[in-house]
Amino acid sequence: MAESNQSTIEDRNKKQLQYILPIFRLGFRPFFLMGALFGFLAIGVWGLSFSAWFEFSPYGGAYFWHSHEMLFGYTVAIIIGFLLTAVQNWTGVQTVKGKALAALVSVWLLGRILFAFPLLPTVYIIIVDVLFLPLAACFFAIPIIKVKLWRNLFFVPILLVMAYLNLLMHLSLHGSVQTSFLVFSHVMVMMIALVMCIMGGRVIPMFTANGTQTEKVLPVPLLENLSIALVIASVIVVSDLITLSTLFQAVIFISAGVVNFVRAVRWRIWVTIKTPLVWSLHVSYWMMCLGLVLLALNQLNYLPVGLSAYHAITIGGIGLMTLSMISRVSLGHTGRKIVVGWQMNLAFIFMFIAFVCRVLVPVFWQDYNTILLLASLFWLLAFGIFLVKFFPVLTKARIDGGQG
Repeated sequence: MAESNQSTIEDRNKKQLQYILPIFRLGFRPFFLMGALFGFLAIGVWGLSFSAWFEFSPYGGAYFWHSHEMLFGYTVAIIIGFLLTAVQNWTGVQTVKGKALAALVSVWLLGRILFAFPLLPTVYIIIVDVLFLPLAACFFAIPIIKVKLWRNLFFVPILLVMAYLNLLMHLSLHGSVQTSFLVFSHVMVMMIALVMCIMGGRVIPMFTANGTQTEKVLPVPLLENLSIALVIASVIVVSDLITLSTLFQAVIFISAGVVNFVRAVRWRIWVTIKTPLVWSLHVSYWMMCLGLVLLALNQLNYLPVGLSAYHAITIGGIGLMTLSMISRVSLGHTGRKIVVGWQMNLAFIFMFIAFVCRVLVPVFWQDYNTILLLASLFWLLAFGIFLVKFFPVLTKARIDGGQG
C-alpha cells in the first residue's frame, strides 16, 4: 500500500513538471545558467571599462560594482542554486520550482539590472538587492524544517550574515556606515571561503572516491573542526570585530591556510589527474589555502601586491570551484554521466591561468592594465566554454525523464 502511494505521488509530480519549463524545474538550472552568464558579462564589462575602452557608470561606480557584483551577483547565485538543489537530496522534500522559483530568480536578476542601470531611487535598489538572500534562505529552510534535519540549518544564518554584509556595503557607500565598503567585501570573501571549507570537506573526498573508483578518505574529526574554526577566526579578523595585533592576525591566517592545506592533501589529488571534474575541485581548494597564507604575508608587509591575496581566493578558489561544481551538478541532476570532455578540461585550465595572471604575474610585471585584461580574457574563455557546452543541458528536460 505504501509503495502504491509513493508511486502515485511520483506520477503526480512528473505530470506537474510537464507544465513547468525545464529551466525552472530545480534551483540549479536558472541560477547556474544566469550566474555563469552574468559572471561572463560582468568580467568582460569590468575589464573593458577599467581599461577605458568605454564609459560605464553603474550604481556606486565601476569599482564598487565590480567588488559587489562578483560576490553578491555571481557567487551568491551559484551558492543558492547549489543549496536549493542539495537540500532536496538531503531531505527528500521537493524544493522551490516553477513560478515561485521564477519569482526568486527575478528578484536576483532585477538587482543585477538596477546595479548596471540605476534608474530607480537608491532606496529601491537597496531593498531589491538585499531582499534576495533572505528570500532564498527561507526557501532553503522550508524542506529542512519539514523533516527536522537540523544539522543542515546552519546555512541559514550564513546566508543571513551575507545579507547583512550586503546591506552594510550599501550603507557604507552612502556614508551611513563609516567603514569602507572594501572591508565588507573582504569579509564576504571570507564568508564564501567558509562555505567552501564546509562543503569542500563534505564533497571533495566523496567525489574523489566516486570519480576515481578508489576508497574514500575518512575524515579526522580534530582536523575537520580545526580547519573550519580557523576559517571562522579569519572571518572575524577581517571584519575587525576584535582588536588583535598584526602578528596575531597573520598567525591566524597562516594557520588557517596551512591546516586546510594539510586537510586537502589527505584527499589525494594525485589520483585525480585524469578526472577534470575532481582535480579542479582539489586545485580550487589549494588556491583558497594559498590565499589565506598570502593574507598573512600581506599583514606582515611581505606581499608586493596586497589585493592578490583576495584574488587568489576569488579567482583561483571561488572561480575554479564554482566552475567545477556547476559542471558536475548540472550533469548529475540532468541524468547524464558525470564526465566532461577536453573542452571543459581546457576551461578549468583557462581559469587557473586567469588566477596566475591576476595573482602571480604582478609580482614580476607591473603593467596592471595588461595583466587585468589577460586575466579577464582567460576568465571569459573558461565561462564561454561552459555556456556553450551547458546551455542545452540546463534548458532541456532530464534525458532520463526524471524530476529536476
